[in-house]
Amino acid sequence: MPDARALGAAQLWIGTSWKMNKGLAESRGYARELAEYVAAKPPAGVQPFIIPSFTALTTVRDALGDDSPVLLGVQNAHWEDHGAWTGEVSVAQAKDAGAQIVEIGHSERREHFGETVETTRLKVAAALHHGLVPLLCIGESAETKQAGESSRFILEQAAGALEGLTDEHLARVLIAYEPIWAIGENGRPATVEELRQPFDDLAREYGCRTMGLLYGGSVNTDNAEDLLGIDHVTGLFIGRAAWQLPGYVRILEMAAAHPKAKA
Repeated sequence: MPDARALGAAQLWIGTSWKMNKGLAESRGYARELAEYVAAKPPAGVQPFIIPSFTALTTVRDALGDDSPVLLGVQNAHWEDHGAWTGEVSVAQAKDAGAQIVEIGHSERREHFGETVETTRLKVAAALHHGLVPLLCIGESAETKQAGESSRFILEQAAGALEGLTDEHLARVLIAYEPIWAIGENGRPATVEELRQPFDDLAREYGCRTMGLLYGGSVNTDNAEDLLGIDHVTGLFIGRAAWQLPGYVRILEMAAAHPKAKA
């Protein structure tokens, strides 16, 4: 698999996190079929990535193969390299197991496991230190949106996590805007109009400084093309619509056919 330090050539990033789903057999089957697909039909201009559960990380790594263009990630990692942190996995351990991307700050981690702006900052720094790509997730609640504070809130989340980074470090960061009100089984898909302002604001701060600005939140085969068409969106972070391989492949194909992938 390619070194995360050498990434950045793709115009569009298309990835999925499996959350707490799939055992070893299902994970292996998905990864093998995906590896066969991208070998037969490389999605030009697109960087695919998948983020399985920790238990399936090495299984998926082996199924994808050493030369796969599909990047592999983890859904969380601790900022310390080692120590008395029962139940945690370090960035160094994740890298040793094959990870190239670290998902950081998902709203479920913030809500249920006490993830804060400070811990996201520590995790971003650890990922960069070990040469992995931090995938920083940011997003506001429905209440914050209704108060007209969406942009202020997400910019503060991003600024706190990325504080002190040099331009060289920022150039290795991915940001995924995932409004809380739009994600999950009960999320309401965001409209294109609702997303224009947040991405305009994110782009002013980070558009030319980071590796990419992704959107995640009820992404599916019906809205993926429209979402990719939003100014400054350079990728999609997909949930349940990509948990079955045909859905993921269809969105990869849509991305490869999009004008942004050919820019």
